[in-house]
Order: sequence, then C-alpha cells, then structure tokens
Amino acid sequence: MAIAKTHIPRKFHDAVLKWRDVFLPDYGFLMDNWDRHFPREPRFEACAYRELGICDEIECGDLKGRPKFTRAADLDPEQAGHLLGAIRAQASTEFGSIQQHRLTLARAQDEKDQVWILRMMAEELRHGYQMLHLLLDDDWSCVSDTSGEQMVEEILSMTTGSHVLGAFNIDFDSFVDNATFCALIDRVGKYQLEMQRISAYRPFAESMPPMLREEAFHLAAGVVPLRRWMERAALGSHYITSADIQKVINKWLPRGLEMFGDERGGGTNVRYGLKPMKNAEAQDLYYREVEKLVRDLNMRFVRARLPELKLREAEAVLDEVVAERKAVQGIRWEDLVHLPHKHFFRRRGVPAFELTGWEGEAFADVDLYLAHLSAHLPDAYRASSDFRDYGEKLREVAAGETTAAEAAREMPALRRVGGACPCSKSVRWVAGNGTAGGAAEGPAAV
Repeated sequence: MAIAKTHIPRKFHDAVLKWRDVFLPDYGFLMDNWDRHFPREPRFEACAYRELGICDEIECGDLKGRPKFTRAADLDPEQAGHLLGAIRAQASTEFGSIQQHRLTLARAQDEKDQVWILRMMAEELRHGYQMLHLLLDDDWSCVSDTSGEQMVEEILSMTTGSHVLGAFNIDFDSFVDNATFCALIDRVGKYQLEMQRISAYRPFAESMPPMLREEAFHLAAGVVPLRRWMERAALGSHYITSADIQKVINKWLPRGLEMFGDERGGGTNVRYGLKPMKNAEAQDLYYREVEKLVRDLNMRFVRARLPELKLREAEAVLDEVVAERKAVQGIRWEDLVHLPHKHFFRRRGVPAFELTGWEGEAFADVDLYLAHLSAHLPDAYRASSDFRDYGEKLREVAAGETTAAEAAREMPALRRVGGACPCSKSVRWVAGNGTAGGAAEGPAAV
C-alpha cells in the first residue's frame, strides 16, 4: 500500500528534535553507523507516516459498516474523548520508553544489542512524533479545553514518574531490563497497535500499520538477546543467568498485563468501533503469547545444554522437567524460566493488591508476601521507591485503611513536572491547565 509522509509544524518539529538531543544523545552515533548495522533498511527519519488505502468502513461496534470518521468533531463526544485519551497515552508511552532505556543503554555487553536498542529508541521517538501529529492535525476542542500546543508541551515535559501508564514510570536496573522490556512491554504495544488499526477514526487507523512494522523490530531487540543469554546460561555463563532473567520477567509481566486495562472493561471501545476486543480478551491472548515465548527460551536452554538431542527429544525433556519438576539429563526445573501467575504482583485491575504468589499460591500475611516478592524480584528493583510505594499501599489495603481501587488510582500518582520542558525555547508555549491523563490504566481501560 502507498504511504504518505508528513511533518508536524516547524516549531513543534524543532521541539521534538531538542527533546531528542536531551534524552537520546547517542542519536548521532546511530545515524553515523546506521549503514553498517542496518544496510538493508531505509535510514531513520523523524516524520509521520499514514498508510493509504485502508478499509473505509467502521469494522466493529454499533456503527459497523458506516464510513470511518476523518475529523474529531464528527465523533460522538464520549467516543472522541476516549480516542483523545488513547492518543495522549500512546504519545506518553513512546517518549517515556526512551527515557527508561537511556538509563542502562551503556551497560550492554554486546555492541549489536546496544545498537538495536538505540534504533528501537529512535523509532519510539517517531511513534511519539506520529501521535503528536494526530494531536496537532485535528481540532480536539470538541472534547478538551487543552489546545494541541498545550498537549504537546505536557507530553514533552513528562519524565519517568509522571507518564500516564505505570510501566513507563519504573526505572531500569540493568541491560536485562532493556531487553525484557522490549520482549514483554513492546509486545503489549503490538497488541494495542493491532487493535487500533481498525479504529473508527481514520487518521488513527492509518497511523498503525507503519508503527506495527517497526514494532516487530522492537520485539526482536528483546527476544534475540534473551535467547542468546539463555543459551549461554545453559553452558555455564556467570554473567546473565536464567535466574536473573526470571526475576526481570517477574518485574515486567505484571505491568504488561495491567496495560490492557481493567479486565472488566473495554466494552465501550468495542461499541464505539475503536478496538475489536475487550480488555480481558486481549490480555488473555497476550498472556498465552508470553507463555510461548517462555517455552521458546527454555527450548534454547535445553538444546544448548544437550545439542545431541533432536527437536522432539529436546521437547520431551523440557515437558518432563516442567511437569515433574525433576532433573532430566542434568536439567533441573530451577534452571529454566517460568511464567508468573496472572495475579502475581498486580496493583491494577481485578487482582489489584491481592496477596497472590508467583505460582498462584495465596498469602494471608503482608510481611510474608513482601518476603515472597523480595525473593522473586531483582535486588536493585526491591531498593526502588516504586517497590516501597507498592508495599506501603499493600499494607493500607490489607489493614482496611483504603480500598484496592483507591490504592490503584494512587499507583503511581501522576504529577506535572515543574519547569519548562527541555525543548521549550523552540516553541512559544501557551500556559495551560492540562493533566497527564485519566485515572484508568491505559488506552484500553474503557
């Protein structure tokens, strides 16, 4: 299909480039080495793409079969409000991801892994640019008192701790976070983009296919290093072990599950033709896909440890180790990685602040549960304010001092970053009173 390329107005374009200089300082290195690492790929460009020729009709919901909307003003006000919330949340995640990855980018053990993550960061910048294009290319005054200019300022002013979605407010502790985040959280992004490509709002739907093609690389930037690390762990590597990988999976999978929104919601988006699935449906598909990823990583471990085995023989060994929890040909259950229970370490949705263990076991005591979490999460993360804040809210919920729903709304507390954003000198910002977003977790929350 044909692709249309465009740019946002110059002052906003320059603002994004100034933001890039602050939060993506290795961009010049990436461009200087692009042809060496990605010789068959077109060079990166900060722009917005729209895929032409997509389906003209609304594909699901109460308005199925009617022409897709091209202007926000033509949508039902509630429909437009949900759509605007999704666009702003998406923009926040794209820029937020870059801020997280830069913390540990230099800690990569392999230059290829580092450059792959750097390319992913640049493409996340383009995805954020794409969302700014949607905010600026239409008039959203029908559902918001905040101008497009104010929304751009707000988004570019956010830092880790003030983004709309909780997963983008957690610091990275090591490069294992970089890879695992791509493998798990970018996988959520893939699901969101796939659902949004049928959006009843045509400009949004047209933005999704180019983003999805780039998102496939982002998943690879996570999965490929994880596979390599599992193979090396099978051969006795002391640098990144399967236990390390397991703890980082435990850190990020609960946040990924929450990004789909409350399991009871999503019907409004389906009814309005903005997405084809409710939250629980999409979350279940995601969880099963991560289960396949975990099995793939374990197969890499088995085949690296026992290279003489044929594929079916290796699968039989893995199945027996997992089912019987016993050592088979020297491979133990503890050597492998496993999928945490869906209710483990949740702070949003139906299982928010439940005392549910890693394998689904129930705890009756908060201290015992926190000790359980401490044993299954990375040491550096346990020392973070994010984990401390979770523990404090968990105690309040257990003591009946607050409800799980109230505690969820306060994790994290969204705040406007003080001062001007790093790009403000390039734009004449207009003072506004916008907030970082609603209390729901993510664009799939309604």
